[in-house]
Amino acid sequence: MLRATVGSLEDRDEEQEDEGDEELRDGGVPFYVNRGGFPLDEETQERMWRHVARIHPDGEELGKGIRGATDLPKIPVPSVPTYQPTTTIPQRLEAIQKYIRELQYNHTGTQFFEIKKSRPLTALMDIAKEMTREALPIKCLEAVILGIYLTNNMPSVERFPLSFKSQFSGNHFHHIVLGVHSGGRFGALGMSRREDLMFKPLEFRTLMDLVQEFEGAYRGYWHTLRKVKIGQYVSHDPHSVEQIEWKHSILDIDKLTKEELRKELERYTRDMRLKIGKPAPPSPTKDRKNSMGSPLKGPCSPVRRISRVERRPSGEKKILEQKPSTDMNGYQIRV
Repeated sequence: MLRATVGSLEDRDEEQEDEGDEELRDGGVPFYVNRGGFPLDEETQERMWRHVARIHPDGEELGKGIRGATDLPKIPVPSVPTYQPTTTIPQRLEAIQKYIRELQYNHTGTQFFEIKKSRPLTALMDIAKEMTREALPIKCLEAVILGIYLTNNMPSVERFPLSFKSQFSGNHFHHIVLGVHSGGRFGALGMSRREDLMFKPLEFRTLMDLVQEFEGAYRGYWHTLRKVKIGQYVSHDPHSVEQIEWKHSILDIDKLTKEELRKELERYTRDMRLKIGKPAPPSPTKDRKNSMGSPLKGPCSPVRRISRVERRPSGEKKILEQKPSTDMNGYQIRV
């Protein structure tokens, strides 16, 4: 079954975002989600090709050429990265990002893997396992789940969702990456149309430095960053029945001075350090037959409780001088 949504009004935009559906909007352009699993059923395939015909300049002819071809080249299937014991954490993260990039960005307008943010971590890890098996193109939210799966055996690497809301020519755009923290440095894993809106090497001294790096990348595409959301650290237990906390801190960039933003990010970092080592509810002990859990399971990091906490206020609204916007005549730069 497929579903499309269009983000038009601001209140509807925020409502759907709270439901975890922001990945269904792309600057007001709807796209579909495969809800029927694999192999793709006929209805899903036909809907996908009709959508391609609408959104691609040569969509109809392109679709006919691909579907009618008998000698299409064989697409290489990327191999899940493996490491030597001496492989450093930065090198492992780079290998994971290389694997994610080799899957390629999904431009079809149909998301192949359904990600429900309210599902327990163990169920999301099963979907990540399916991603490695199917080796299909993915979008940003799928890349976050895959990144968590591929770093579960790295107990010294803390992972957290880092999402952005930007604005360009009247439309809002949503994007998410997987923030990583190890050895006193921050970085990110992810997938995007834009090379500088996904992977960030493990070299940023503070979370502020990392956020500013992404903000600068957005400015390069004439996007204004409006909001940043940071989730709690994610458990390394692939069988955890807890949910990922996606919105521990919500920061309205328009309402914060640079110094206020820095303090909020420092407070988040302190909060996460304090949570490490707190006990979490035990995972189910019964056998999971035919489990698709992570084969990369290794020594787990200190367990922690991922509880919902009161969201941090993001300060009083600062007065900004409004610059006249350029009339783009409806043109959208998608990120």
